[in-house]
Amino acid sequence: VAGQSIALPLFMETFAFFFEAIFLGIYLYTWDRFKNKMVHFWLLVPVVIGSSASAFFITVVNAFMNAPAGVTVVDGAITDISPFGAMLSPAMPTKVSHVLITAYTTCAFALAAIAAFSLLKGRNHVYHKKALKMTMVSAFVFLIGSAVIGDLSGKYLANYQPEKLAAMEWHFETSSQAPLVLGGILDANNNIKYGLKIPYALSILAHGLPNAEVTGLNDIPDDEEPPLWIHYLFDIKMGFVALMVLISVVFMLVLWRKRHLAYTNKWLLRAIVLAAPVSMLTIVHGWIFAEVGRQPWILHGIMKTSEGATTSDHVDTMLIVFTALYAVLGFTSVRVLIKMFKSNHVEDEMKARGIEEGDGQ
Repeated sequence: VAGQSIALPLFMETFAFFFEAIFLGIYLYTWDRFKNKMVHFWLLVPVVIGSSASAFFITVVNAFMNAPAGVTVVDGAITDISPFGAMLSPAMPTKVSHVLITAYTTCAFALAAIAAFSLLKGRNHVYHKKALKMTMVSAFVFLIGSAVIGDLSGKYLANYQPEKLAAMEWHFETSSQAPLVLGGILDANNNIKYGLKIPYALSILAHGLPNAEVTGLNDIPDDEEPPLWIHYLFDIKMGFVALMVLISVVFMLVLWRKRHLAYTNKWLLRAIVLAAPVSMLTIVHGWIFAEVGRQPWILHGIMKTSEGATTSDHVDTMLIVFTALYAVLGFTSVRVLIKMFKSNHVEDEMKARGIEEGDGQ
């Protein structure tokens, strides 16, 4: 049903992936081929463009599923197709920007964790100090951007998917001055126990005004309500975000006031190492929240997930095959990378190239 309208970005994603992969291969295998190292460095630009374009195109497809556009639906059939209109759905700006900046954030924390782990192991080379500073400052900046885009995402939901916003916050009665609910447990009668309600916060998130009216679940048809357990997912995700914000803010303060402690304080370095898997878990929880939260729709307002389910008899077999394949690839990659980095320390390589340590502060 959707293939005829949203196939273009799926097709373009393949080109973006190969563009990224080709230049990454060139970069990795031409380390010693350029006299001017900046020429070699610039090979990373197409890698960034390709990987970001890949994320852009695939997220455009997901945005179309959340807010179909560029098509007319007549008697359940899609007509008057505009491929570029489909790509420019109302969900596209917030979806794409949120996916990109959170991916950058996760990469920053992952790289920071490697530098922090090296410093914890006593490898006090300037390389690791500079790497830690650069990646943690980047993570801090990306987190600020994520907060801004998160606010815009809330306003998108209020206008285009109010049922998802209401289920996320257990907001049942349409009302103004709506509170934001943190934590809590929902009983069988839809009463919230042990939750912390922040007055006016949901109205501000939804429409930017404390007195704004927010649609409640009681005004949504029962067969179109998302699962209410997405509230727990959202709370867990935001708990992870709060932890990452805390770690990055503490690092920035320490870097500002007592710079040497940013590279030597073991508790801070351990927290940075912890932030890497936390950032990964944040993305996982975010995607589960996003996809479960738009249920029961696979194409919002057009087709329900139950109608789009495959009739193939071999889905289970393919799942097992692909799971086994990725398990083998994952295990092999980890073994190769561990052996590679244990046998080739960056300090030794820099010394061999005559690069002085310099000031890591």
